[in-house]
Amino acid sequence: MARRSLGRQFGWLWAAYAVSAYGSGLGFGALPLIAVLVLDSSPAQVSALSAVGPAVGALIALPLGPWVDFRRKRPIMIAMDLARFAAMMTIPVAYAVNRLSFVQLLVVSAVIAAAKIAFNAASGAYLRTLVRPDDLLVANSRFESTTWSSIAIGPPLGGAAMGLFGPVTTVVADALSYLLSALGISAVRGREVPPRRTTGKSRARAGELLDGWRHILTHPGLRALYLNNLIVSGLIMATEPLLAVLMLRELGFSPWEYGLAFAAPCVGGLIGSRLARRVVARYGQHQILRTVGTLRAVWLIGLAFVRPGVAGLAIVMAVEFAIIISMSLYNPVLATYRLEHTPQDRTARTLSAWSISSSAAIAGLSALGGLLADATSPRTAITIAGLLILASPLLLPRRQVPELAPDCRPQAASDAARPRLS
Repeated sequence: MARRSLGRQFGWLWAAYAVSAYGSGLGFGALPLIAVLVLDSSPAQVSALSAVGPAVGALIALPLGPWVDFRRKRPIMIAMDLARFAAMMTIPVAYAVNRLSFVQLLVVSAVIAAAKIAFNAASGAYLRTLVRPDDLLVANSRFESTTWSSIAIGPPLGGAAMGLFGPVTTVVADALSYLLSALGISAVRGREVPPRRTTGKSRARAGELLDGWRHILTHPGLRALYLNNLIVSGLIMATEPLLAVLMLRELGFSPWEYGLAFAAPCVGGLIGSRLARRVVARYGQHQILRTVGTLRAVWLIGLAFVRPGVAGLAIVMAVEFAIIISMSLYNPVLATYRLEHTPQDRTARTLSAWSISSSAAIAGLSALGGLLADATSPRTAITIAGLLILASPLLLPRRQVPELAPDCRPQAASDAARPRLS
């Protein structure tokens, strides 16, 4: 099957995303690793790092959805990349002068979380102006494929780099990737016309802040997928810092083994993302969301059986492979469904609301997981998360919801609202 071209401007956006993704792959889990290996933080502190930072970041990002919707998207994306570059670079500077602290890690985590929410809201809206509606699934699948390939390659190299050059090496690489991403996005040519408000300023101040949640919660399909995703992503991410403590401290795995355990299974991400368009064409979008949405919830409990040595490493890799192949097939389908069922002028607010809620859910469940791990053990907390996630498929939509009327879909955006691309 010939590879479908989505145009030069999408190519620049994809290249910028790839640079940032590979940098983040090198820095995968860098902040929890620094907390454990440099600052000797407790399980509760490591979980707090995964909880407080995203929670504060979500609060900072709360007013950004309406702000993004009514401004040019490309400058916002560049600004958010530069903000992340600046925040990440404070860590190696503080480490070099022996002033690195746990509080600084929390602050950096919050800034990164807020900037990520704003960037994702802007990029999702911007994508709709770069590709045709029929190509959204192809574009989202390419982003998903890039994500997993970066995680497959990045963590082992990052773990080796940390061992050879010090614990903040991958943070520097991650920071520089945001700078390169900003340069790549600036190469997307064309004048983007900012959208106009259709309501007065008083209406904007009163209601626009909640418009994203209002759209999600009044749309039966989005509401079900939203609630399901909060639980699934929250529980999966809550186990990450617990597994770091379990593997690095209690079971004696080295940083490179920890990185390898998450990198090798990412081959499944390449498989799942490349299959997305074909399986949707064959079985339909609704069936894939139902079936794969159920499958992605059944594997997490396997992490409760991790043990020392090669056998334990194999268990982690097998469980992660199963989770990743399910997630990589599900995510681009979900992302496409969300865009197809959201009005053009509400895209950034909807994506922002979704990201803020996801960050809040991850924060809350990570905090609870850390407290539970302190009261019992990391293994017990992982076991409970694995059992709870088994109930999440009950929230998946049972019925297929029609797409938006043609006048609300992406192709209906006026030519004036689209960037004029060279």
